[in-house]
Amino acid sequence: MTKTVDSFRFISGITKRMIQNWIKMETPRSIPWTPLAKPLAECNVALLSSAGIALKTDKPFDQETECQQPWWGDPSYRALPNTATEKDVRLYHLHIDPSDAEQDLNCLFPLQRLQEMAQAGRVGRSSPRHYSIMGYILNPEVLLRETVPALIRNLREDLADVIVLVPA
Repeated sequence: MTKTVDSFRFISGITKRMIQNWIKMETPRSIPWTPLAKPLAECNVALLSSAGIALKTDKPFDQETECQQPWWGDPSYRALPNTATEKDVRLYHLHIDPSDAEQDLNCLFPLQRLQEMAQAGRVGRSSPRHYSIMGYILNPEVLLRETVPALIRNLREDLADVIVLVPA
């Protein structure tokens, strides 16, 4: 049985057509895959959210430039401790309604659920730091050249075995 994902289900109009055309210009390539070297119950797990989450005490993601240039997205990232709660963070993503996450951060950043899984022995442990980026970056050049290598360095420092992408 073949399963098909409709990536354009909630996108309409010119945005849908534009993204479909961009995808057609991309050269298809294989998706890298690395199987786990040990059981998940022994792994250090980190979260990577695309919801533009930052600690309230941290530098916010740049929303002003995004307002002036709607096709631009802040390519930086923020580190969040594994103790963060909705009281500690703020969402800086103009394409997401923050009201649900302000009530329960787990809907966009399931940190407490990950800690519960660690306590239950389903995963080895929650990484000491977790990360967030902006999910609306139509030109990923800086993200790929600067942000991704920095994230990889941090994840290696944290000894992360598994990174769970939490799309916004």
